[in-house]
Amino acid sequence: MALTRAAGVVVLAGRTRSLLHAGAAAAAARGRAADASATGADRMAVHVRAHGARPGALILARAASSSAEAPRPPVPPFSYEDALRKVRAAEDGWNTRDAAAVSNAYSRDTRWRNRSERFVGRDAARDFLTRKWAGEHEYRLIKEYWAHGDNRIAVRFAYECRDDSGNWKRAYGNENWEFDSNGYMCHRHASINDLPIKEEERLFKWPLGRRPDDHPSLSDLGL
Repeated sequence: MALTRAAGVVVLAGRTRSLLHAGAAAAAARGRAADASATGADRMAVHVRAHGARPGALILARAASSSAEAPRPPVPPFSYEDALRKVRAAEDGWNTRDAAAVSNAYSRDTRWRNRSERFVGRDAARDFLTRKWAGEHEYRLIKEYWAHGDNRIAVRFAYECRDDSGNWKRAYGNENWEFDSNGYMCHRHASINDLPIKEEERLFKWPLGRRPDDHPSLSDLGL
């Protein structure tokens, strides 16, 4: 009887071990499936917990992952060629007059001064551009490189447009730009003066959109 009981215990223990092994295998399979579909933040959280980091580190890791944006090259520090590319990219973007697309070139917390108007944030920049271009018809812009540093670029520009009443103007301006480490513009300061012109005095007459590569620059036009 004792042997039978002992054997029963052995058998019971064996079954228990089998059940435990089966449960562990199922849990591992579920873990692999979850890991395959996990977001970058989830995997970062697992890494932080596995390495015994402070709870605050987990919060910071998630925040960094969720707020990170893909780099927008060229990124600082800028070479002369990089700065020229940034200037032309900005000109091309603004000549589309697509406020949503253009605003994506600016950081989420971008800070602007445009003439006397100041605001903060990408959404505010998008709203400003939407409002600006709603009243500027036949808008054509030329930007020209002036100077640059590691993460700053200075440009001068001019654009022509007409208002709802058909009145034409040419606006002249200077901009100071600062970029974050991912290549997004985080500061934009623009000072602008308007000059009323007659339609026959227009100098920017290419088809709406991107300025052709062979079109004269501001310096070429004597502006």
